[in-house]
Amino acid sequence: MRIGFIGDVVGKPGRDMINSYLKKLREEFDIDLVIANTENASHGFGLSVKNANELFSMGIDVMTGGNHTWDRKDIIGVLDILPILRPYNLPLSVAGRGALVIDVNGVKLGVINLMGHFSMPMCDNPFIKAKEAVAFVKESGAEAIFIDFHAESTSEKAALFAMLKGEVSAIVGTHTHIGTDDLKIDGGTLFLSDIGLSGCRDGVIGVDKEAPINRFLTGLPFSFEIPKNCKKIFQMVVFEIENRVCTDAFKMKIYDDKEREITEALHE
Repeated sequence: MRIGFIGDVVGKPGRDMINSYLKKLREEFDIDLVIANTENASHGFGLSVKNANELFSMGIDVMTGGNHTWDRKDIIGVLDILPILRPYNLPLSVAGRGALVIDVNGVKLGVINLMGHFSMPMCDNPFIKAKEAVAFVKESGAEAIFIDFHAESTSEKAALFAMLKGEVSAIVGTHTHIGTDDLKIDGGTLFLSDIGLSGCRDGVIGVDKEAPINRFLTGLPFSFEIPKNCKKIFQMVVFEIENRVCTDAFKMKIYDDKEREITEALHE
């Protein structure tokens, strides 16, 4: 089973890159399932139903979220219907689900979405809830498990990997929009602290640079905007799962000038 994971998709530039490359890459690398963090896919804040359907048509099978899941209210009505996850460690009364089990060519894959504590909205302990979520998907028949850990702190992500190494197939971080270089497979588990954004690469984490600069200079709020014209990047990690463990992985970066970079995972 070969899985592709994309994140964070930021606004129309991110959607455009997915539209340009994903279907071709699925065919080229024989990818069976694509998961993407799409909580910033609608102009940088949230995911609308319109954009969700658009992304499904581009070749994404499962979507994950985070602290911006609720920014587009129309999505709430379909969270229990479509394969769109919100963080598992939110209260049970919140709409949607944080884990699902999906059949991938006869193999059941558990997909879990968690949100970190540091510098994030109030949520339950992600480490305690991670154990609960893993038990839940295993009880639901999952033979392999993928976790999108949407967190600010790399130490939280590293600690979750240390806790679950050998118990799950892959843990990939999202949220910071800045890709890290620690792609590795250890104990049969893939780990990457943050995959980085797909969208504009020449502003500040996918948005036009002026508002973030003014915020830092003054401490006052300025509205973030997604540039209409920018240099773009597409980032995806592709990994192979056999008998519940990750056996191989690589990260791909494609720039809008079609330059491609591939980094192989370190095998520990």
